[in-house]
Amino acid sequence: MIETPYLLFLGDAPDQLAAKVAQGIKDWRPENAVGQFRMDGCKADMGLADMSLVEAREAGAKTLVIGVANRGGVISPEWKKVLVMALEEGFDLASGLHNLLCDEPDLVAVAEATGQKLHDVRVPEVEYPIANGKKRSGKRVLAVGTDCSVGKMYTALCMDAEMRKRGLKSTFRATGQTGILVTGDGVPLDAVVADFMAGSVEWLTPDNDADHWDHIEGQGSLFHVSYSGVTMALIHGGQPDALILAHEPTRDHMRGLPEYQQPSLQELRDLALPLAKVANPACQVVGVSVNTQHMGEDAAKAYLAQVEADMGLPATDPFRFGAGKLVDALAAL
Repeated sequence: MIETPYLLFLGDAPDQLAAKVAQGIKDWRPENAVGQFRMDGCKADMGLADMSLVEAREAGAKTLVIGVANRGGVISPEWKKVLVMALEEGFDLASGLHNLLCDEPDLVAVAEATGQKLHDVRVPEVEYPIANGKKRSGKRVLAVGTDCSVGKMYTALCMDAEMRKRGLKSTFRATGQTGILVTGDGVPLDAVVADFMAGSVEWLTPDNDADHWDHIEGQGSLFHVSYSGVTMALIHGGQPDALILAHEPTRDHMRGLPEYQQPSLQELRDLALPLAKVANPACQVVGVSVNTQHMGEDAAKAYLAQVEADMGLPATDPFRFGAGKLVDALAAL
């Protein structure tokens, strides 16, 4: 178990989106976030108190969580200095990076010397099966995005929260490091060997009551040449009954790929739905989730109204305006 509360390490994150792990914890488990630690040049800010390691320990923080998801998931030499000091100050460390804490000999040595723990949440702990494609009882919904980091996890968490509020049967199923740190459980999908990815999603979303919904945390994008594989595994392993299209309209190119433009929502629908029907012929696209955080309220509402008119589907920013429309669409299936 990872001890709480946390000090969120933002490092030298170049922008707010690079600190999406910290953002997810702050938004969904604020009681676990004592403060933030930022290095020189950090462009991200969670709106939490900036603390030194000593101040955070005095405030009760027990684990320093690496809240940055940089490209490639690498621990830089500059970060390493802070991580070593944190161990010496009495913190455990938790990370969802591909660059594992346990593969860093100096961190392992300091942790052993100080009696502190290293938690790598991106390490599969189960021998997952190969997918068999058999139909499972219960219902499942998956958000698929025009790009990476457009709000797929937030969409699932918001829908799960709204269903629970209504007294409906619902479970959020984490598939990435942020979701796992938020909920404490899940599958680190992009760390699973490729042949077993779809099977791990089947394992994560087993048979359930007929009126129970699994909200599967989306990953990657079918249109993102770097990370399309995890999306395919979710679509086929998840066998979703419903798809939510997720979009962030203010970007001028795909995340990390300046040469690529985001597809339209229509293009996303027309590619994702046939692929979903391979594993579940009854799958339907039921709504659109739009991340409007960089838009004023009037502009956001006007954009959502236009999306509804263009797509013929309910559209909302579930974190900003609530997930009611999307849950209503699921209830209508």
